[in-house]
Amino acid sequence: MSSKPKENVEVLTRNISYSQISQASSTSDLSVPATPVATRSAVNKNPNVENETPVAKSTPKEEKEYHFSRANLYRNAGVELPKEVLNNLTQFRKNQKKGIIDVWWLYDDGGLTLLLPYIISTRRAWADCKLRVFTLANKKDDLLFEQRSMASLLSKFRIDYSDLKVIPDITKKPLDTTVSYFQSLIQPLLGKNFGDGAVTESELEAVQDKTNRHLRLRELLLENSSNSNLIVMTLPMPRKNIITASLYMAWLEVLTKDMPPFLLVRGNQQSVLTFYS
Repeated sequence: MSSKPKENVEVLTRNISYSQISQASSTSDLSVPATPVATRSAVNKNPNVENETPVAKSTPKEEKEYHFSRANLYRNAGVELPKEVLNNLTQFRKNQKKGIIDVWWLYDDGGLTLLLPYIISTRRAWADCKLRVFTLANKKDDLLFEQRSMASLLSKFRIDYSDLKVIPDITKKPLDTTVSYFQSLIQPLLGKNFGDGAVTESELEAVQDKTNRHLRLRELLLENSSNSNLIVMTLPMPRKNIITASLYMAWLEVLTKDMPPFLLVRGNQQSVLTFYS
């Protein structure tokens, strides 16, 4: 009677040892050793242990489809996102049709606003998109000189572009329809405190010139870049304790509303471009 249990113990020991060796060979020397677990086949060989109900396991194909499914990767509180939203989230991973990447270089931020779209245009998915550069003129009377200077600068930086346009009338008064649209955005925010102060009429009057500048930029964007594949623009510089976050976000909404994919870039005024490398 004592020999049969001993034989079962030896079988169980051999199975545990083999499990330990298999687990050790599949892990690195730096990983934590796995806790030895008796295999089901070893336990079932013991007549004193009842057979266990097998646990259903997913097939490798099902696991692969789960891990690589975009619907499972992008979720909103556990709910699958609509197909249109998924397409918008993954559009930069798709091959782009022949089109244009517009760069709006509003001021010298070190060249990051120029460098990023140029790198994007060299990728395979964006290889059919040409680069177009927009910049602002410092002097209206020297528009041709400004354009030649900018073209020379881009040539030194070896930025390959298809077109260059200098905007001379950024200070022009925006249209009444654009002003009305901004008023519809800012009106619900007047007098309401969102943590950094409330938007007031006095604040709007103090930054009226900057607001008009952003409204005029919206008009220029609609005129020149409404059909572009991608827009890259210098991020407006926020001024702490001068402009409330609500007003600043209203400016960004004015610039990006109903536009193609939009990338706002803020450099740190340190040059990322060089003439010689």
